[in-house]
Amino acid sequence: MQQIQLPPLADGEIYLGGFVNANGEVTHTIMLPGDNDGASWQEQMDWAKSIGGDLLTRAELIIAYEQHREQFKAAAYWSNTPDTDPGYSGWAWFQDFLYGSQDYDRQLGRFRARAVRRLSI
Repeated sequence: MQQIQLPPLADGEIYLGGFVNANGEVTHTIMLPGDNDGASWQEQMDWAKSIGGDLLTRAELIIAYEQHREQFKAAAYWSNTPDTDPGYSGWAWFQDFLYGSQDYDRQLGRFRARAVRRLSI
């Protein structure tokens, strides 16, 4: 079996996983240390960008919940995914680290955030 080459990690970073696309290319997701207190979705998107990252996708948040729950407070965390249903313009998805559910809320809601960096090797 072929081994996936893991990227080097800086202090406090946590390897979340590698996502393989249809061409067999792997994009690695690495959680950056710390999280940000409650803020609107756009404020959290801006915060993540300001530290060289992005918010986790919905899929990444599920993996984080299953494998690294202890790294999060028992609270809701924004994803980087807005709701694309035209009837829900201005809404975005979040992961609840208390109950484990995913749901969507108005982007003005004040939820926590965690940033990641992604790279392909």
